[in-house]
Amino acid sequence: MLPLLLLGISLQAQTPQSNNTQFNPTDPNIQYIGRVEVSNPNRPTFTYPGVQIRTGFTGTSITMMAKPQSGYFMVSIDGKEAYKVAVLADSIVTLASRLKETPHQVIVTYISEGYEALPEFRGFLVDKGKSLIPATNIPERKIEFIGNSITCGYGIEANSEAEHYEEKTANYYYTYAARTARNLNAQALVVARSGIGVYRNYNGPKTGDKVNMNTEYPYTLLYNDTYTWDFTRYSPQVVCINLGTNDTSTQGADSLLLLNGFKQLYRQVRNHYPKAKIVLLSGCMMNGLQLHSAQQAMNTTASYAHQQGDKEVYRFDFTPHNGSLGYGADWHPSMRQHEKMANELTTYLKELMKW
Repeated sequence: MLPLLLLGISLQAQTPQSNNTQFNPTDPNIQYIGRVEVSNPNRPTFTYPGVQIRTGFTGTSITMMAKPQSGYFMVSIDGKEAYKVAVLADSIVTLASRLKETPHQVIVTYISEGYEALPEFRGFLVDKGKSLIPATNIPERKIEFIGNSITCGYGIEANSEAEHYEEKTANYYYTYAARTARNLNAQALVVARSGIGVYRNYNGPKTGDKVNMNTEYPYTLLYNDTYTWDFTRYSPQVVCINLGTNDTSTQGADSLLLLNGFKQLYRQVRNHYPKAKIVLLSGCMMNGLQLHSAQQAMNTTASYAHQQGDKEVYRFDFTPHNGSLGYGADWHPSMRQHEKMANELTTYLKELMKW
């Protein structure tokens, strides 16, 4: 597992000091990427991994305020290598200190699955008298990733397949999705949940689960139908759908229900993004009959779209993993496997998108 920078300071014992200047989440210099619910603008919340908070600042330090137990984040200052921080106790988290007295840029990426924690971002603190400045170098290219545990980074920091799920070994930042976005200098919006399928979740009934990606896709927060996502807030040029692994797991999938699940999700995506290219991906954890079932459903969905006159639906298959690059927790892809997947998808999207 990667080293973790634990910098939590109890809010009960310590509040923002007089030598700091506080900026609320509504500050216009703070930019959000991902599905963020802002009905309470001073406490924006999110549940999906990959949500980014970007800003610039002056001075020598920056501190983030967040809801206790929000989970894990990766932080990059001035484009340098990212590091991991945790918001586990009632805390504020120092993201950087003792920097040079020059303008800086910070990117904070949420790397956990937050549907139980319901994390909240509560603002930044910088040196007294210093300020936030606009975020720069925000990519114009935009990708949306729809997926399951592979896209979430389940077990990616675990040492072997013998380990089981722990939040501390999950890390979206090192997934094929995040790496591909960085490789292509693109924004990434993520809609993903471990165990989810297009009609049947992991180990669910073969007839399907009432709650699945099709039922959750319209909403800002997972398992919360109060807030409908405003699709005009983010318009990707390409949408990558990596589902089917859970539908075809354990008992296997009903082929017709699986096909209908893919078709339904395709229609949802196309309805919201009439100009985007849509790529149906087969995940690396499938093989044999399971892989064949998923590929058949995706191939038929792509053919269906083409027959409807939609020629911008494509298929891509990751190389199935075989253990040569190790495994993450519970047989999930390792960090090295994700890197291989990212290289495969990056090459494909570069050609497809002319990027």
